[in-house]
Amino acid sequence: MTQTTTSDYEVARDRLTRKRKFKGDVVAYAVINAFLMGMWAVAGFGYFWPGWVLAGWGVLLLLDGWDAYYRHDVTEEDIQREVHRTR
Repeated sequence: MTQTTTSDYEVARDRLTRKRKFKGDVVAYAVINAFLMGMWAVAGFGYFWPGWVLAGWGVLLLLDGWDAYYRHDVTEEDIQREVHRTR
């Protein structure tokens, strides 16, 4: 059985790519939702319908942020620690 390993360079590049994408997503979230709130204000305020977009997209954005900044790949050390815990 062969084991595929990913170099540290590739792991770091992937992590940086996710972080850069997340930053772009945050900017898009802010710009688009500001536009929607502007439309809501021009329409006479009333029911705050942009809240649905803010909330739904915001939850997805939080999940992407968690993935980009806090989730890490499983390392060999993690695997060895788990193997020793089960004994």
